[in-house]
Amino acid sequence: MAPPEPPAAVVWDIGNVLIEWDPAKLYDPLLGPEGRARLFAEVDLDGMNRSIDLGAPFGETVRATAARHPRWAAEILLWHDRWIEMASPAIPRSVALLHALRARGVPVFALSNFGDGSFELGRAHYPFLDAFDACFISARLGLMKPDPAIYAALERATGVPPGRLLFVDDRPDNIAAARARGWQGHLFEGPGGWAAALLATGLLAPAEAGP
Repeated sequence: MAPPEPPAAVVWDIGNVLIEWDPAKLYDPLLGPEGRARLFAEVDLDGMNRSIDLGAPFGETVRATAARHPRWAAEILLWHDRWIEMASPAIPRSVALLHALRARGVPVFALSNFGDGSFELGRAHYPFLDAFDACFISARLGLMKPDPAIYAALERATGVPPGRLLFVDDRPDNIAAARARGWQGHLFEGPGGWAAALLATGLLAPAEAGP
């Protein structure tokens, strides 16, 4: 089998690749792990967040969920009011790799399951989110990974052949969906492994990839 062609562009997930994402960071100091577990058992916050990622309005959706669960209303509202505490901190070496690719002139695209309003909060807090050549955000497309249609949308918009796209994501199902379309994929388990992958493709030199 012939080796894959060198990547022509790099596609980045955001959560847990460039920015840590963990609701426990917000809720555990307030409720403790057991209290947080009760909250998530009684209120479908994951489902709420999924609807936001598919395009439901951020603030309105959180407030409506709080109204349906008055026992937990104050805690649910924090999902909006203190969202940045769940989406932090940035992963510095990943950010450095993003900037190194940009400096090399490598096209970089974001492909992320993200709400529209929460993405704008992220942009305000993390200026590096404006470093992408284009952002493909689930809420704006009405599509979520690993739906093949969201990968197809990026292919159409960028014009980069699937086999020349290198995709990094922290979820195996999202990587599998990309590979099924012919993309090259790297499962993110830490910035060191991602740096090594970029070195192996020739997209970055050792000095650019960091220690």
